[in-house]
Amino acid sequence: MSQDETSFQAALIATGEAIEGLLDEILAEHPLVGETTRPKNLRAAMRHGALGGGKRLRPFLLSESARLCGADAQAALLAGAALELVHCYSLVHDDLPAMDNDDLRRGRPTVHKVYDDALAILAGDSLLTLAFDVMARPAIHPDANVRLDLVRGLARASGIGGMAGGQALDLEAEGRYSENKKPLALTSDEIRQLQAMKTGALLLFAVEAGGILGKASDRTRKALADYGRAVGATFQIADDILDVEADTSTLGKSAGKDSEQGKGTLVALLGLDSAKAERDRLARTALEALAGFGPEADRLRATARFIVQRGH
Repeated sequence: MSQDETSFQAALIATGEAIEGLLDEILAEHPLVGETTRPKNLRAAMRHGALGGGKRLRPFLLSESARLCGADAQAALLAGAALELVHCYSLVHDDLPAMDNDDLRRGRPTVHKVYDDALAILAGDSLLTLAFDVMARPAIHPDANVRLDLVRGLARASGIGGMAGGQALDLEAEGRYSENKKPLALTSDEIRQLQAMKTGALLLFAVEAGGILGKASDRTRKALADYGRAVGATFQIADDILDVEADTSTLGKSAGKDSEQGKGTLVALLGLDSAKAERDRLARTALEALAGFGPEADRLRATARFIVQRGH
């Protein structure tokens, strides 16, 4: 492993540990001002869905983008924790029988398997709303307009025009709402749009949030956005490749689900070799977006290479 890769891995682990600690504090027993109490079973379900696993890639991208833009490191970690709460809510809901119906997540039983569907829905709802509580806190940034931009950006990345909308398109593509209930034949552009919303929107927001926190120039924010879009697309193709090539123990979740459910993926449309070529092309696009930066962007560059390696 090269020195750059070692530095990247160490930073990724350190950020993950910091986010784990923050989430543990955020999901503590004692209620906040304005809360009445925190029901024991609901809090336990939320903690099961949010703690103890994952690379914490989204908070890492936010932290590294913020560092690139000169933002406060602790504030970036707190913003990253807010973003991770949204991601975790999406996984809890995504695993439900009405959605992807998964029994495993991060190598453990999913929230609805440990508790039940009703508590999993409430846990997801509570993680989502708590995310905006955290993102609006003055500790994120003294400028209320910066916090407003972050809250608005997170809402749009996670809502009807972002992640939730992408999930709705995904369900439509499975044929759930067609008369014959057969999967739809999506074009490559339709697949890319779906994936840019369902997976890419939060990854794009992660790097955009760093620019917002650091009050970066328009030029820097555009470069980060170009990088974020390419990294989001790379991540999804790498994930789809893993679904085909990896086993359940490696993934920590059920493998082969995409083909079973008839999901529209570039792997299914283009074939495995062409999908890998597209993944590599998108990773190069991400690296090109950072051409105007020096060594301070090396960890973002390493992230793009890391995502590609996931799909090998």
